[in-house]
Amino acid sequence: LVTVFPTPINQTSIATQIIYKVALPLALLIWLLPLLAVALTSVRSAGDITSGNYWGWPTSFNFIENYSAIFQNTPIGKYIWNSFRVTIPTVIGAVALSCMTGFALGVYRFKGNIAVFFMFVAGNFIPFQILMVPVRDLTVNMGMYNTTSGLALFHIAFQTGFCTLFMRNFIRALPFELIESARVEGVSEVRIFWFIVLPLMRPAIAALSVLIFTFIWNDYFWALVLTQGSDSQPITAGLYSLNGQWVSAWHLVSAGSIVAALPPVLMFFLMQRHFIAGLTLGAVK
Repeated sequence: LVTVFPTPINQTSIATQIIYKVALPLALLIWLLPLLAVALTSVRSAGDITSGNYWGWPTSFNFIENYSAIFQNTPIGKYIWNSFRVTIPTVIGAVALSCMTGFALGVYRFKGNIAVFFMFVAGNFIPFQILMVPVRDLTVNMGMYNTTSGLALFHIAFQTGFCTLFMRNFIRALPFELIESARVEGVSEVRIFWFIVLPLMRPAIAALSVLIFTFIWNDYFWALVLTQGSDSQPITAGLYSLNGQWVSAWHLVSAGSIVAALPPVLMFFLMQRHFIAGLTLGAVK
């Protein structure tokens, strides 16, 4: 008799199944409650916010008024464009570098391989908050403070370690006989990487691109530390500027939050097939 953990819910007692069926919708509702509150607040009128109607049903639905106001009266368009200017180069740079470093660390056996791999991985264990002052000083000295290129370069450097860990482990799981047979045929290492290994890495590249896109798009800390103003600040740090000078316009901030969340959500659904394939590839080998 082999005990499976956790036990499938259909093999548990009737009481456990009832508790599960009741608890699951409740847990899902509690998890979605803040998102539902933001969605409702984004269509409220300013009068509802002033009167303290935060959780009640909106007295009027100002969907068109609120969402058009954030584009007409605020620089949210610039913030979104800045987020794309930071996120897309970061995804391309970090994934491209990690494909090459993952190939080198996963295929070649050389002295110090593990040490070099550990250096890439070790950066993920450092609390990034302690890097705030030196990173800010470095960007100021390099003349890249308050620029989207400076923020993108920092993210590329910081994300390459995690991406290398992901790619190296993925490449190590590929059949090494393909590389050996190509070498016997006299194929160069560059062509092996480009024509043999890289096509097999497409699921991993897609999955990693979705993850890095979401990480960078949702970054708030470094966007606040390394940028300021609508000329270079991403949407996550720029949302607070949607508030009025004297009155908190939370209905506009909520509408801006919904708009800011759309690109990563769309990215996930567009790449969902590749993302799931990348996560489950090799799971049954």
